[in-house]
Amino acid sequence: MDWGSTRLRAWACSRDGSVLQRADSAQGAAGLAPEQFEPALLELVEPWLTTEKRTTVIACGMAGARQGWIDAPYSAVPCRPLSVERLIEAPVTDPRLRVLIVPGLSQASPADVMRGEETQLAGVLAAQPGYRGLVCLPGTHCKWAELQEGRVIAFRTFMTGELYALLSQSSVLRHSLHADTDTGDGWDSNVFVEATRQALGHPEQVWAELFGLRAQGLLHGQAPATARARLSGLLIGAELAAARSLWQGRKVTLVGNIGLPALYLEALRAQDIEVQALNTQRTTLDGLTQVFTLISAESQETTR
Repeated sequence: MDWGSTRLRAWACSRDGSVLQRADSAQGAAGLAPEQFEPALLELVEPWLTTEKRTTVIACGMAGARQGWIDAPYSAVPCRPLSVERLIEAPVTDPRLRVLIVPGLSQASPADVMRGEETQLAGVLAAQPGYRGLVCLPGTHCKWAELQEGRVIAFRTFMTGELYALLSQSSVLRHSLHADTDTGDGWDSNVFVEATRQALGHPEQVWAELFGLRAQGLLHGQAPATARARLSGLLIGAELAAARSLWQGRKVTLVGNIGLPALYLEALRAQDIEVQALNTQRTTLDGLTQVFTLISAESQETTR
């Protein structure tokens, strides 16, 4: 189960990780008080439960946040992304349930944290045992993580997605990115790539270029689709410039292949970076399945 800030996604899986059923809801962790988590979960997965035995639910994401179901303390890097010893059991009243929450990861210097992405990193390692290299996890807060010998060595977070949302919805640029007659579906890939290259080459100029989006619309009638592509390119390019020491000359594994991850994929490949893309859902499920496998192995060892 992946409990994000805005959505809850659950999968009923067989022991080998095959998906038997799936369900999701808009009851994200950000809108729930601690006592509301169990009812929200039951509303979604109750048809999957049985009175014959307890169903173990593995949850990653914001359910373990300080304001979530129960605080699951961060594990400090360098460490393995997941381990049975660090799982936190959530309080439940329904006897059919056992809920185990995966804790996030923390980094002391530079200070950083993640929740949910650690499960995807475990999924990368499950799919590619012995993987050594860089993993990019695009999202509202994009993570760049270094993996070595089955452990997360270090990571950095960039608020690029949130900056795009704030600028496009709450700043003066919103007037240039969303015209009354615009459907919001248009996109100009060439403009995006060019803006990415520009920001990579001169990241210090990005802040001046941002207001230029407004001026281009007023003076030259720049289309909203072009402005959106250029804004995305400038922000992602600035992120890539800041992360250059991480990815330059290296192969990158990117988790996700549609939407925002596709933009990162395009931007990196435009710089001749070798990138392999892994499916986000599959990677998350691989990580959750790994937790269940470890729990099962520990249980069998205990009963011997």
